[in-house]
Amino acid sequence: MNLLALDTSTDTLFVAVQRDDAIWQYSGPGSQQSSSQLLPAVRRLMQEAGLDFKQLDAVVFGRGPGSFTGLRTACAITQGLAFAAKVPVLPVDTLLAVAEEARHLHGCTEVEAVLDARMHEVYHASFRYEDGAWTAPEDFGLCAPEALQVTAGLTVAGNAQSVYPELLAPAAAHVQAMPTATAMLRLAPALLAKGCAVPAEQALPRYIRDKVAKTTAEREAEKAAAAAALPAATDHAAQ
Repeated sequence: MNLLALDTSTDTLFVAVQRDDAIWQYSGPGSQQSSSQLLPAVRRLMQEAGLDFKQLDAVVFGRGPGSFTGLRTACAITQGLAFAAKVPVLPVDTLLAVAEEARHLHGCTEVEAVLDARMHEVYHASFRYEDGAWTAPEDFGLCAPEALQVTAGLTVAGNAQSVYPELLAPAAAHVQAMPTATAMLRLAPALLAKGCAVPAEQALPRYIRDKVAKTTAEREAEKAAAAAALPAATDHAAQ
């Protein structure tokens, strides 16, 4: 299976390319740098893998929850590449990717996945790994770190514990885990088999907050990402 996976939902940018059983991966600064760093990283990994975009079976992307600007960047790039290459997209929940990374790195099979949502809040959801597959809730939560209630036996995984070390579920076990592109590649076969792939125009973010006031810098970054990402993605995919 040939797959391109990317995530820009956090302060770290993750990209990975899979060609059959081989994987090439990259991680680097994300956040405001995602829009400028993502396409060069994608192009470099695709070249290293010896793949043309039209050889991909799907473009996999982290749909959120996460940084609003980061999610829009991921969606714009994903749509541009998928439209040009005429391949489907596979949206992956970032909290599910956190749970999978915790399983891969730490052997966790019962996970409370938690990501820093800023504004003194965290995104969270409970996952259990049984019979080779994850079971996930229909809805994800958003709360203050001190308000998070963790069921006994679940391990808290994500990037929020380092931000709220004394507030976030102090009685629970914690591990560091991020929504990496390689975690999404591991999740992809099962999700594709379940029919979760969608057309390029349906590469949409998953938001938990309904409405958040944006700073001027965030609005300008969003405009710049949207203006630059889609044409550039289309050009590179067409080459």
